[in-house]
Amino acid sequence: MKPFAPARLALAVARIRERMHSAPADLERLLQTLAEGHRPARQFLRWISVAQGRTVQLITVDQICYFQADNKYTIVVTAAAQSLINKTIKDLVDELDPDLFLQIHRGTVVNVNAIAAVHRDLRGRLEVHLEQRSEILQVSASFAHLFKQM
Repeated sequence: MKPFAPARLALAVARIRERMHSAPADLERLLQTLAEGHRPARQFLRWISVAQGRTVQLITVDQICYFQADNKYTIVVTAAAQSLINKTIKDLVDELDPDLFLQIHRGTVVNVNAIAAVHRDLRGRLEVHLEQRSEILQVSASFAHLFKQM
């Protein structure tokens, strides 16, 4: 319906005829990759480096009970000790395996393997009880949905 130039139409027809005689693009590899659902495996954090005086201690993520925000730093809590690292909770959440670590509060990330139980307090708020620590960690309302299916 729009006005068109005959020269432009002739150029488009010539391009179509040229493409009809050329070989189609090889899409076999792309189709195979899509069929396999092949995605590169994402590497998650495996240990945390903690400076203690002149030594650097490596703590594997399996040993960590939880992380607690402390201004620009983060407290790494294991069954036996607490250490301070120069990394924010936000940075850690991006690097940790979401199947192993849950953010339960704006400033708290807990290892799911360290959870002994989740209870409701008298006000109905969720509390996380740990297996190897006596602290009780509060679950904020914005993260309570993580425990609905449990």
